[in-house]
Amino acid sequence: MKLTQKLVKGAAVVEVHGKLIGGPDNCDLFHDCIKELIADGRTKIIVDLHRTSWANSQGIGLLIGAYTSVKNAGGDLVLSRVINRINDILTVTRLLIIFKTYETVDEALDYLIKPSAKSRTESRPDTRPSMPGSVA
Repeated sequence: MKLTQKLVKGAAVVEVHGKLIGGPDNCDLFHDCIKELIADGRTKIIVDLHRTSWANSQGIGLLIGAYTSVKNAGGDLVLSRVINRINDILTVTRLLIIFKTYETVDEALDYLIKPSAKSRTESRPDTRPSMPGSVA
């Protein structure tokens, strides 16, 4: 397994090349990558799986661990361009309930960088006319 990463519009895109499988080298590589991103304050992460040929149970475990670490750091991790073989595993294991998946990196970016509904509401001035006798 080989990982490449880049920053796009404030999110980190981690591209997995080869097989997403366990083993000491792969586990350390993946965990270290995610830990470094979190330590650098990068908590909006896209794991791009279009160059991933296969994943075993340990590889899926790596994704779950990364998701948990990022969530615990107050961030979000999503998957993009998930190949059919891995999508089938996520479907059978019902992990698609947890992971948000997107057809493209751009769609994943749109999700991650959109302002939250709360911040949009708080930043919008109240333009409603006040009622007589009400306190503005």
